[in-house]
Amino acid sequence: MTPGQRRRCFGLLWSADDVWACVLEVNGWRRRRGDVPLAGYQELCRELTASGPGTFGELDTTGARSVLRRFSEAWFAAAKRRKSGDDAARFPRRRRGLVPVRWYHGTFTVDGRQVRIPSARGAAPLWVRLARDLPYPVEQVRSITLLCEGGRLFLDVTAEVPVTVYPPGQEPDPGRVAGVDLGIIHPYAVAGPDGAGLLVSGRAIRAEQRMHLADTKARHRAVARRAPKPGERGSRRWRQYPRRVRLVEGRHRRRVRQAQHEAARTVVSWARQQRVGVLHVGDPRGVLDIPAGRRHNLRLRQWQIGRLIQVLVDKAALARITVRLVDERGTSSTCPDCHRRIPKPRDRTLTCPHCRFSGHRDLVAAANIATRTPGGGPTTPTTAVTVPPGVVTRRRAGRHLPGAGRSRRDSPAARTRGARISWPAVAHPTTRWGVARPSGARIHNTPPEHPVHVSGNRTSAAECSAETTPEGGSRS
Repeated sequence: MTPGQRRRCFGLLWSADDVWACVLEVNGWRRRRGDVPLAGYQELCRELTASGPGTFGELDTTGARSVLRRFSEAWFAAAKRRKSGDDAARFPRRRRGLVPVRWYHGTFTVDGRQVRIPSARGAAPLWVRLARDLPYPVEQVRSITLLCEGGRLFLDVTAEVPVTVYPPGQEPDPGRVAGVDLGIIHPYAVAGPDGAGLLVSGRAIRAEQRMHLADTKARHRAVARRAPKPGERGSRRWRQYPRRVRLVEGRHRRRVRQAQHEAARTVVSWARQQRVGVLHVGDPRGVLDIPAGRRHNLRLRQWQIGRLIQVLVDKAALARITVRLVDERGTSSTCPDCHRRIPKPRDRTLTCPHCRFSGHRDLVAAANIATRTPGGGPTTPTTAVTVPPGVVTRRRAGRHLPGAGRSRRDSPAARTRGARISWPAVAHPTTRWGVARPSGARIHNTPPEHPVHVSGNRTSAAECSAETTPEGGSRS
């Protein structure tokens, strides 16, 4: 972008912040007078029309209404949570620096990599050039959103993607149910029918979060002496430090989100191969309210349980797979054979002292989750979970992260020719819920992939990976 285009784009985001601030001020005046606050979208649009044209710079009416819709949705979402008994829910009463602006189909123009962003009447047309082509056909694009993340401008694209169409006899079977256990070391552990299992390793994601935390602490210690005192104006060198922090934080978030999308796509692809029609996902968000110390609370915050569930729901809906949330309490400490409660093991192997059952703890939890019913309590089934010997497939998420290279379990031909393939290439047979572990994986340093500047529907900016559909199309 040219400096003029960048200045105009940030001007649109600042004008959107003015719209947000005006709504807060108007509601503040009405609250002091004892009137009902303005929260409905139609009421806010009438106030915007009464303000007249040119009030918010180059921001047009469509962009300003998108800000009002965002405010109205946030207000009613908080009111719904407070009505259900959540006293921690807060209404939107805080000012924001840069507010995203959305334009809908028919108000913008896409010509290859050139996009015309709408502007107010009388302002010059604003054309911007994208860093790469749109991941969707132009006729499928329904809206674009201009936003700033980590000091960088992004254009988030929402498109209408058709649901996957399967050949006759290969569509997902609603009678085949699989259980999904969410975790930190394994973001997704899936136990499917016929004894099939899937383990998605998230150790690369955890390593990225730990290294980022260590780098952040070291950076703070290095610049602590140059920090300005209260009331003192910072130097130019100090202003460069917060800018660098924003860039590093944005890059870290993009890396982690991309790895989460890769993990969810692996689960959905595996479910399609197994013809699984329903996924029972254990909802562990109840542990977020339990204080567990400073270190463990940080791990739970970095876990991002809600994002993992939402990403899996979106990708499963595209594949015509139903996702249901169930109670996962006690699934990691219940034997799937005798249904007795046993102490939760510290390692990854669960051994029952009563029936001598042994298996992977996360896969055992996923098998118990598959028997739970949505809306039911933490009860165990009355019959044993009969799982014949099968195979457990292992996959890794975050191959793009620094230091996460190929493993010794890749084929020698793949390591020789340097091709990037999925890990591992072949599923390893195991005994009943036993997992064949490699004898120490070797990590190869590979350069990180270059980020991009266009994001797709329900994905974060600058981290879209193409996924081929049976119809020949692709989505991010």
